[in-house]
Amino acid sequence: MLLGLALGLVLGSAAHLMFGDAPALQAFVKYVTEPAGKIFLRLLFMLVIPLIVSALAMGVAGLGDLRSLGRIGLKTFAYTVVVSTVAVLLGVGLVNLFKPGSGLSPELREKLAAQASAAPSAAPAAGATGIDFVVGLVPNNIVKAMTEGDMLAVMVFSLLLGIGLSVTRNEPARRLQEALEGLYEVVMRLLGLVLRAAPVGVACLLFTLTARLGLDILRQLGAYVFVVLAALAIHQFVVYSISVAWLGRMNPIEFFRGIRAAMLTAFSTASSNATLPTSLLVAEENLKLPAHVSRFVLTLGSTANQNGTALFEGVTVLFLAQFYGVDLTLSQQITVAFICVLGGIGTAGVPAGSIPVVVMILGLIGVPAEGIGMILGVDRFLDMCRTTLNVTGDLAAAVIVARGEDHRIS
Repeated sequence: MLLGLALGLVLGSAAHLMFGDAPALQAFVKYVTEPAGKIFLRLLFMLVIPLIVSALAMGVAGLGDLRSLGRIGLKTFAYTVVVSTVAVLLGVGLVNLFKPGSGLSPELREKLAAQASAAPSAAPAAGATGIDFVVGLVPNNIVKAMTEGDMLAVMVFSLLLGIGLSVTRNEPARRLQEALEGLYEVVMRLLGLVLRAAPVGVACLLFTLTARLGLDILRQLGAYVFVVLAALAIHQFVVYSISVAWLGRMNPIEFFRGIRAAMLTAFSTASSNATLPTSLLVAEENLKLPAHVSRFVLTLGSTANQNGTALFEGVTVLFLAQFYGVDLTLSQQITVAFICVLGGIGTAGVPAGSIPVVVMILGLIGVPAEGIGMILGVDRFLDMCRTTLNVTGDLAAAVIVARGEDHRIS
């Protein structure tokens, strides 16, 4: 993907400098690179609904019977929601403070807005504000909500489906859950195949952008990377340190020293799922956590407690909105934050698993999806960083949850 980013930037910028608005270049962009990039985006959009429905439903159903979930499960769920919300608000706050997507000249922004297409299946959020928004969260026809791209309603349905599966313990419900697991596996396999073509898609998307705008987008891209890394670092070393020391009664230095192996594994694999065995090992051997607590919290957290993913999604969506000159109201930003918190629960714990969720949110708020090509070009490194944050958050949650159990942390 990084090679595709570099190739698209270099060739597109060279074409912009050499040919400008020449008809031959515009025809090449219109009939070759732009359609290729749009096909890549449509492949991502195609997988959004089955991924959201299966992943969110399985994430909730995986909690077990909600009626007998008990103290450990409730504490884990409460911690996940609160810390994910803090992560998203931190990212959104830094984007609004530094405005990494701003800075394009008015002429270039007008040209970009005129030539960018709206995301496929885009739909406004149900209800604008207040009680209409709350009512609109509950779909009266889930098929209609899917066809209209009302993703908030689809996500609420998925959560309710997961709750229904968790409290219905019979053979038909088990078969339905197995079917959802099968759907999830198939979608993830298809996503892997689509991402294999990502270097070509990224090159086409970036060639299209730079052939029309030149290298002016590099400053915005660099500012975006800086904001993401700054937000991840603050959450990693400030928020987690405070939560571990205050709620877990553990020295943050000892905590980070004990989880170094898990952090290194997370950074190198960019996968929470692949890091799970190492996380379990350091939790029991280095942090001395009770096995029944660490196994439950870390297994659940590898898919449902992804603070770094939620933060990344919020920053990326607001950055691209700024880049394309789409002014988001406060209520729209709150909606984005709400979806990102849910996305942290329903995002696959594999490399680039958050990209379909980002594409879905862009369509929801009317931001052109072509800009995702810039993000994909630098996503591998950012994915490694946010996965490290995800895994650290899982281990911090295990420390905090274990604090109130019978086998206390020594």
